[in-house]
Amino acid sequence: MAGYELGEVGSLKEGKVAMIDEHPCKIRSMSKSKSGKHGSAKARVKGKSLIDGSKHSFVKPVDARIKIPRVMREEAQIIADMGDKVQLMDMETYENFELEKPEELKDKIKQGQIVIVKKVMNYKEITRIKEEG
Repeated sequence: MAGYELGEVGSLKEGKVAMIDEHPCKIRSMSKSKSGKHGSAKARVKGKSLIDGSKHSFVKPVDARIKIPRVMREEAQIIADMGDKVQLMDMETYENFELEKPEELKDKIKQGQIVIVKKVMNYKEITRIKEEG
């Protein structure tokens, strides 16, 4: 199963995710020009990378196809705290993997907790700690 689906540039909206320059990006702004005498309508899209925060943009016809990555959120349990990183176990597949601790959660993360991990293409990040209850 691919980590993305195909969609049209004209169907994109601000706040959604799209692949720009091979980076999964959150769309920050989008404008469309009217079709002219010699061509089709164009869309100007600017986005911010979900991976490193870099800015990317493109101009394409509104009927052009573009990759729209699937954003999935899954639960994982913290197996080991290794300073700046944690070792996690996916609660569905039981796969073990390591991730960096997010700055805002560094002091709150403890071994044994369940966290929510956001997965986009080959990128994973801890987004929040799951509330017990």
